[in-house]
Amino acid sequence: MRTLAVGHTPDLDDAFMFYALAEGKVSLDGLRIAHLIEDIQTLNQRALQGELHVTAISAASYPLIAKDYWILGVGSSVGQNYGPLVVATQPCSPQELARKRIAVPGLHTTAFLLLRLAVGEAIPVEMRFERIPEAVLAGEVDAGLLIHERQLTYRDQGLLPILDLGMWWYQQTRLPIPLGLNVVKQSLGKPLATQVAKALRDSILFAMSHQEEALNSSMRFGRGIDLSRARQFVSMYVNEETLSLSRPSCAALRELYRRSHKAGLIPHVPRLTIIEPPKS
Repeated sequence: MRTLAVGHTPDLDDAFMFYALAEGKVSLDGLRIAHLIEDIQTLNQRALQGELHVTAISAASYPLIAKDYWILGVGSSVGQNYGPLVVATQPCSPQELARKRIAVPGLHTTAFLLLRLAVGEAIPVEMRFERIPEAVLAGEVDAGLLIHERQLTYRDQGLLPILDLGMWWYQQTRLPIPLGLNVVKQSLGKPLATQVAKALRDSILFAMSHQEEALNSSMRFGRGIDLSRARQFVSMYVNEETLSLSRPSCAALRELYRRSHKAGLIPHVPRLTIIEPPKS
């Protein structure tokens, strides 16, 4: 039996989406799935090396791997007028973030790409995302760029919101912001890639229709947040856009890459080949 190496993060939204696949409630006929659970920056690096057949990545990384991977039309994380958040211990304007030391969760993340578009010459200090609030509180950095569930818990630690990059993006473009994508290796061929898209869609649909079961399983990756916030976070990033990228989201991807290329932040604007599951 052929094995597919499938990478995804331990974050609540990915754990929720991949629950049915991980638990064998949805399968790919004739294929064994080997789940590799890593943080998003590690998955970005693995995709750059072409190590995984299917993987979650930051949307910002796609231009660097577009020659080897297609985008799956399912499993995306899209912010609707919200997204990664810059926080600090003292009030300041977004303009004052320029040339400040800002803790970031990875240099290939969409959060960092948005920060560079919005602020320009910030000084990134790369660290694991869960360490960022503590680094800001300890004064190791001037501000921190939060992703995942830290977007919901920062006020508990006394941190102040400085810049919501999802809101900034919407004000600039009137578009949602695709933050995370799932991609499939082109070498698998389109028939198998389409099967993968169907299996992931089925896994997401299973989780949506068995929400409590999937959410309770995902909570082991919740890193200390309660069930109410876990439900809130999953609802933010597992929604209709997750089942199928809308035209506005595809337009947003193109606009993100166009602006980033114009600013000299990515090498080229990639062609978007999106693999959809078969219509059922």
